[in-house]
Amino acid sequence: MGLLFERYYTYAEFEAERKKTNKRLEYIDGVIYMSPSPNIKHQEISSFLHALIYNHLKDSKCKVFAAPTDVVFNNESNDEKKRVVPDLFVACNQDNFTENEYVGAPDFIIEILSPSNKSYDMVTKLNLYMNFDVKEYWIVDPMENHIMVYFKEPDLEIQFKLVTLGEMVVSNLFKNIKINTDELFNLEAGT
Repeated sequence: MGLLFERYYTYAEFEAERKKTNKRLEYIDGVIYMSPSPNIKHQEISSFLHALIYNHLKDSKCKVFAAPTDVVFNNESNDEKKRVVPDLFVACNQDNFTENEYVGAPDFIIEILSPSNKSYDMVTKLNLYMNFDVKEYWIVDPMENHIMVYFKEPDLEIQFKLVTLGEMVVSNLFKNIKINTDELFNLEAGT
C-alpha cells in the first residue's frame, strides 16, 4: 500500500484526485493511499472466500461484495469521511447502498495481506474498522498461513483470536461460515 501524495488532503480534494484516475484510491485521516494490483495468490484466496461466503448468504438479506466496491465511513458529528476498498465485505443493511458504494460500516470485512499492505491492513484499517463499529474483521495472511479474527461482543468489547493452518475458522457473526485453513492456504494456482 503506497502513499499517493505526501501531504494532507480534504475529502473534496481526494474526490477530485479519484476522478482523475482509474487506480484504486483510499482516503483515511487526510491521507490518500493507492492500492497496487494484487498478486495471483491474493486473488485466488479472495475468489475462494467470495464464493464460499456468497453460497452461505445467498438466501439471506446479507450480501457479500469484492473489491473494487467502495465503502464510505461517514462520521456526521464532525463531517469526517473515510473511503476504503476492502478485499471483501458483507453488508446486511441494503439501505446503505448507493449506485456505486456502500455508506456506513459493513457487518463483516476481510482483508488479504500482501507484502506491500501488511502494516496498513493490520494497523490503519484495523483501527478504522473497529472505531466505526465493524462487527467482525478478518485479516488473512497467506505468507504466514493464518487468519487474525477481530470481533465485537454485544458490549462492544473487541475480541481477538488467531486461527492457524490446520484449524477451522468460524465467523463469530455468521456461524454457518466455516473455512478449513488447509483448503484455503493450499489452493493450486498460487502455490
